[in-house]
Amino acid sequence: PIKMDLLHSNGVLIIQHLQKDYRSYQDFLNFMSHVGDPRNIFLIYFPLWFQLNQMVGTKMIWVAVIGDWFNLIFKWILFGHRPYWWVQETMIYPNQSSPCLEQFPITCETGPGSPSGHAMGSSCVWYVMVTAALSYTVKWKDESSVIFFHRLTWSFLWSVFWIIQISVCVSRVFIATHFPHQVILGVIGGMLVAEAFEHTPAIHTASLRTYIKTNAFLFIFALGFYLLLKLIDVDLLWSVPKAKKWCANPDWINIDTTPFAGLVRNLGALFGLGLGINSEMFIMSCKGINGYKMSFRLLCIAASLAALQLFDFIKLPTHTEYLFYVLSFCKSAAIPLTVVALIPYCIHLLMRPTEKKL
Repeated sequence: PIKMDLLHSNGVLIIQHLQKDYRSYQDFLNFMSHVGDPRNIFLIYFPLWFQLNQMVGTKMIWVAVIGDWFNLIFKWILFGHRPYWWVQETMIYPNQSSPCLEQFPITCETGPGSPSGHAMGSSCVWYVMVTAALSYTVKWKDESSVIFFHRLTWSFLWSVFWIIQISVCVSRVFIATHFPHQVILGVIGGMLVAEAFEHTPAIHTASLRTYIKTNAFLFIFALGFYLLLKLIDVDLLWSVPKAKKWCANPDWINIDTTPFAGLVRNLGALFGLGLGINSEMFIMSCKGINGYKMSFRLLCIAASLAALQLFDFIKLPTHTEYLFYVLSFCKSAAIPLTVVALIPYCIHLLMRPTEKKL
């Protein structure tokens, strides 16, 4: 459609402007792209928040998983192109005059481009963190002396929120992996999902059966949607060959960015959380007497962050796609299980002998 061509060509002008005039900020923008990476939710934000406030940590995983699932479904519905391949294939530029967009090692994402998964993941998790932090100051709102402090905190935290979201969005546009309208859609989508979970208290008391049922529904719906469209000759993995064809360096193509890789990773994380929260280890450690001690919580945070950095070094074999998906599910499930049950239980056991001596 002409309107989309106009939107895309204007987006290309913005990308060219950023790449030309903000070249000196390349390192910062690449860093912000990593900050917006949805995997940071599981490896950094979740282990920090879960020990400080289990309800916030639990909500964070639910929001991240459901948000990313919606992101996948919308990507499949909207058929959004990515700038780095669109400029090569569009017919709107006269012969041989398609704009030159620079690519980077993190440019060659293989899924469709709209809405942006980085922008959506970043906005939903930061929305959860900001609202959680502000809920502490709301309790003091009645005292007139504290109203000023609350307003100051509110302004500061929401300013931080928007600075991070804008930086992530600009970085995704700068590396030519998204058009501007795609990152805007991502931020709005992420905030809507996070806001919906502000009013969903049932997730905090969900049984393992509820986690399994939710996982099954998300998987069957996504797979069913994919197979249904395949029957009518619509290939929802249409973006993968385009990415492989137009990526400047074949080594930059990563199976980890394919639509099903993200789905499997998220289902693994949700299953791992359900398994951890409903385990005996979690009840004995985090719900026991140690769970209220700040020293215990800080030890859990430090040990979890260290363990998850080691997890990140585990590279999965990518030669067989199905094996990669199975291992990816297991690795993702192990992350919340380690944070919620294994590490707290080990620390709980280590702290017990000192209590007996006392």
